[in-house]
Amino acid sequence: MLYFFQLTFLALITVLLSLATILFGLFEAHGKRIYGINRLWTWLILRVGGISLKVEGLDNIDPQRPYIFIVNHQSNIDIPVLVQALRPFQLRWLAKKELLRVPFFGWAMWAAKHVTVDRKDPRDALKSLARAKERLAAGISLVVFPEGTRSRTGALQRFKKGGFLLAVQTQTPVVPIAISGSGALLPADSWRLGSGIVKVVIEKPVAVEGFRPGNLRLLSNQVRDVIAGHLNHSIELARRDGESIEPSEPLRVRHQAMEKQGI
Repeated sequence: MLYFFQLTFLALITVLLSLATILFGLFEAHGKRIYGINRLWTWLILRVGGISLKVEGLDNIDPQRPYIFIVNHQSNIDIPVLVQALRPFQLRWLAKKELLRVPFFGWAMWAAKHVTVDRKDPRDALKSLARAKERLAAGISLVVFPEGTRSRTGALQRFKKGGFLLAVQTQTPVVPIAISGSGALLPADSWRLGSGIVKVVIEKPVAVEGFRPGNLRLLSNQVRDVIAGHLNHSIELARRDGESIEPSEPLRVRHQAMEKQGI
């Protein structure tokens, strides 16, 4: 019964706040003024779900400048987690265009001026790149999930290059962020939100000077190694404390296998 009321409440506030975002977002170029609605929506989700955050490294970054945040992706709850963990920042997502079709949520994404990409249309990709540059120029930071989708096992997947290409072309530092614990609270293909603690580790910015489109894999591997290190550390702590949050395939084994393959 509690789950039913929780889900009903979250659906209701999502619809109401999405409508508010759509209404007021029509009159903004970058969606800065309506971002407070997003902060409220994400705070309510975490509060109702009984989710608390443990954030480390916020002092590594300057809220007066934009970054491209590169983040591992385990759960749909990662979005509210990031908005609350990075409260001093205006955030927009670099996301697949299919999300715009999701009723209310997708429409609110459009109104809030998130940057969507149609991966099948190269011309649309160029337009998306131009929109992303506009957001960065306006002082707005971008969030990229380089794995492209949620990890269903907890293992860190291969990183795509799109976010790194944007960083190099705009000379914007990238910030590795590792999220641990969200996958256990809201697994893929589940609507049942569990309570607990999500850990967010914000690393120091990685400068992109010296990188170019031809050697983006070096940059992505460097960032991936940093995130993988934090995830492996979280797994070791969970083992020591007797918690059952370990993925079906240990991240260390996965990472070593990819290194042997030259990925």
